[in-house]
Amino acid sequence: MTKLLFVPMLFALLFSASSVSAQEKGANFSTFLKQYEARIIPLSKECNLAYYRAAVSGKDEDYKLSEKLQIEITKLLSNKEDYKALRHFKETNAVTDPIQKRELDLLLNAFRQNQADPAKLEQIVKIQTGIEQKFSTYRATVGGKKLTDNEIEEILSASTDSSALQEAWQGSKQVGKLVESELLTLVEKRNEIARDIGFGNYHEMALKLDEQEPDQIDALFEQLDELTRAAFRDIKDREIDPFLSARLNIPVKDLMPWHYQNRFFQEAPSIYHIDLDTYYKGKDVIALAREFYRGIGIDVDDILANSDLYEKPGKQQHAFCTDMDRSGDVRILLNAKDNSQWMETTLHELGHAAYSKSYARVDLPFVLRVEAHTFVTEAIAMMFGRLGANSSFMKSMLGLPEAQADSIAADAFKMTRLQEMVFSRWAQVMYHFEKSLYENPKQDLNALWWDLVEKYQMIKRPEGRNEPDWASKIHIATVPCYYHNYLLGELLASQINAYMVRNIIKSGDYKNPDYAGRPAIGEYLVKNIFAHGKLYYWNDLIQNATGEKLTPKYYAEQFLN
Repeated sequence: MTKLLFVPMLFALLFSASSVSAQEKGANFSTFLKQYEARIIPLSKECNLAYYRAAVSGKDEDYKLSEKLQIEITKLLSNKEDYKALRHFKETNAVTDPIQKRELDLLLNAFRQNQADPAKLEQIVKIQTGIEQKFSTYRATVGGKKLTDNEIEEILSASTDSSALQEAWQGSKQVGKLVESELLTLVEKRNEIARDIGFGNYHEMALKLDEQEPDQIDALFEQLDELTRAAFRDIKDREIDPFLSARLNIPVKDLMPWHYQNRFFQEAPSIYHIDLDTYYKGKDVIALAREFYRGIGIDVDDILANSDLYEKPGKQQHAFCTDMDRSGDVRILLNAKDNSQWMETTLHELGHAAYSKSYARVDLPFVLRVEAHTFVTEAIAMMFGRLGANSSFMKSMLGLPEAQADSIAADAFKMTRLQEMVFSRWAQVMYHFEKSLYENPKQDLNALWWDLVEKYQMIKRPEGRNEPDWASKIHIATVPCYYHNYLLGELLASQINAYMVRNIIKSGDYKNPDYAGRPAIGEYLVKNIFAHGKLYYWNDLIQNATGEKLTPKYYAEQFLN
């Protein structure tokens, strides 16, 4: 998802007199907001459109325009007089309206992270944009050929030739060397701005200004490690490794990272007697997703009409959703194929889009027309994405006979469960790596990366390898200190699913829910989550929507019991 963009007004002198009444101060803040919205709305739309065009084209001129607009926004955000004005509103209790108080708090956080040297902020934008362009246009060289990420993943998932697997895996890591130096500079610059405004490092700043306490996130990740460690080790030792060993005709002790069927072992290898790709082969995953969302009462036709959905030269090879203007222009970017991965991804990105489209339609001020938190929109996307391997979804949307759907239900769920276990352990690597990276970027990062991979994913590093493999993960450069939100999203997805199974579907089956053709699903989500935007603190919204604050117990019930 695109980041929130807030643009300040040159509004420093509205309340210089200490004798201004509370009513007048409140009126001054209302004026501030009106002037702010007059600038932010067109500028943020222009910036979001430029970023989207650059991601589609990969062209230098499009990236330059995106960079220019981001720098313009950053400069405005760094205006110290505007920040002083916002602080004054807060310190003098000038704002009493609950909605405006929420706007003020969010604006204060947005401005605070930009109160460093404007030259440093501009430099960060330039470096990050340059790295992102390199990722977008990079194609791995394997066997003398330039391959896309999709082609690399196809080799890793389908080949049984260890040499070919190793070459493809190593080829995908070459981008790490390409960006390592710039990425380390970017980390240092991010840390500098964090220290400039009173934080220990960028990781701490990113969490706190996103309304998350680092100690609480640390404790939650420790709890999740304890919940999943034994289950993951068991499934890896009894199922994953023996299967891969037999498939590749190599001893278990010789299994290496390139044998686990994707670049980072962040997705489950295909180890069960079911190939979900066969069910989606020749199917239009876009049309299937459109029909599904329509069936739960959410029309995505306009979203798909404005989106870019298939591979193109130079196009960013990942998938994302972006809200252009918070007024209904929501788009996704895909590189869709007729397979289960892209069925999952299409459902996922349209989950983000449905959320964004819904809050754009309600009477909230611009500042609050965003998701309650990044991990809350991730939860919605993940909850729907899981359906790609759900036998009930496949029966409803693919027309599978009931007997056939029943015959694959157990293995399909085991695949989803395996994916959750694999991803949970991978997210631990990302969270702990970024935390340690920003705490000490001068340490041996190559060794740190593989230490964490061995600890959490339980796969061994290639002997003698000393390469910046960590730098080949695009998120470290472009969405820093964000990845933990994916795992929080998984927890919330299970919590929302449990609530809907109990209260809407009323089946009691958390593991294989049947959402298709139930408009009450969309009605519940829009009314209880989407339409509130960012009006409430995320944990209050979750409690209001599900009856409980965020808890891992439903994730455990769905996948660990």
